[in-house]
Amino acid sequence: MSKEENPLVAARKAKLAALIEAGVNPYPNDFKPSDPLGRLREQYDAITDGETLQAVQVKSAGRIMLLRNFGKLTFATLADDSGRLQIAVQRDEVGEELYREVFRKIEVGDFLGVEGNLFRTQTGELTIRANRFQLLSKAVRPLPEKWHGLEDVEARYRQRYVDLIVNPEVRQVFRVRSRLIHLIRGFMEARGFLEVETPMMHPIPGGAVARPFVTHHNALDRNLFLRIAPELYLKRLIVGGFERVFEINRNFRNEGLSVRHNPEFTMMEFYQAYADYRELMELTETLITHLVQSVHGTLVITHQGRQIDFTPPWPRLTPGEALVRHAEADPARVDDRSWLEEFAASHHLPVKTAWDVGKLQLELFEALVENRLINPTFIIDYPVSVSPLSRRSDANADITERFELFIGGWEIANAFSELNDPADQAERFRAQVAAKDGGDLEAMHFDADYIQALEYGMPPTAGEGIGIDRLTMLLTDSAAIRDVILFPVLRS
Repeated sequence: MSKEENPLVAARKAKLAALIEAGVNPYPNDFKPSDPLGRLREQYDAITDGETLQAVQVKSAGRIMLLRNFGKLTFATLADDSGRLQIAVQRDEVGEELYREVFRKIEVGDFLGVEGNLFRTQTGELTIRANRFQLLSKAVRPLPEKWHGLEDVEARYRQRYVDLIVNPEVRQVFRVRSRLIHLIRGFMEARGFLEVETPMMHPIPGGAVARPFVTHHNALDRNLFLRIAPELYLKRLIVGGFERVFEINRNFRNEGLSVRHNPEFTMMEFYQAYADYRELMELTETLITHLVQSVHGTLVITHQGRQIDFTPPWPRLTPGEALVRHAEADPARVDDRSWLEEFAASHHLPVKTAWDVGKLQLELFEALVENRLINPTFIIDYPVSVSPLSRRSDANADITERFELFIGGWEIANAFSELNDPADQAERFRAQVAAKDGGDLEAMHFDADYIQALEYGMPPTAGEGIGIDRLTMLLTDSAAIRDVILFPVLRS
């Protein structure tokens, strides 16, 4: 807290000391509320008959969010996890000494338990008339008067507990997030998928192209890596005989911070034997429309002022087709490397000589098209050079059976028919190792045990990862990933 708030803290601590001196326990744990405030409002807000309300005896608790003192009578607004409700504490009802020596030392931010009956004030406000109260927790720091509009918005993330207290809409974001995960679990389990847990610490980082976090295990005297993806372990389970598995997991990637990136994030990854990437597109479309409809009751929503229509079917475009449709590329020359270099130069985009046509198309797509894909769009058939774990297309050996799903200009999902040829996989791992030796810090390691697993045989399989954080951002109209992670990583 800032220096100018210190006198307020000192004044609260003085009241705390006075309560203790008067024999009041400021932190008891023997009051058990039975009537959530929000439920009381739902049940009785429409009832106007005084006798009916008077007969309702309640026992509730919550944090004081507002106090209005009128001498012998004090109104307060209590808030709990279910909602808010007004209470009225009258001196003659609770006793003069208790009112003066205890209740008048209670402040905004304190937790209070009350027992009494319901009534309506002259202004029609549903209220608990307290005939007994108990201080449950004394807050020695005052709640901020202004918080949501802070210029230093990172203060809200650093002190998320305060953010949650004073901004009910923030709590609602995380309720939606929790519901999404619940809905995803139900959807997957209904389709025969088994939820599993795989290691968070890996001897070899794998399953994605990313830079890992490194930690050290003292007893083993060896470095381990926080997982960048659970993919290779989940596919080991497919080898072992589980045909449908999923994991809602935490991943860690040692990358920068942005509105879409946090070094620690949540994904749902799943793998299905005897399926290909086309079937996963159908499954993904069904899953996400189910989530949107369940949360919003419609398939057309607004995110940050932009309308997103989730109505299926969703377009399926190759990177080249996306360049033609969204960046005015020449359809007759979009597969010509020389023309692509000229097209990149016209947009002031650098080109590396090592890039093949597919990689060049993908770089142009990411620069010119990705942020234009507002409605759900599948980008399919990625080049082999950027898909080290994907199965090659039988029709074109230069591309893979892979898609990424874009919504709101963001990548939401990545999926492919899995490479189950151990010789091909070993060759691609070696290419990744060569790239790493050449300075690519995100390139993969060679995972010999995974190659050995494939040599025991993995059935035809398709797998996918869906970003839970970004999906939550879309469905809660959140602008930044920090808005949907309770305790995001922040700069010092």
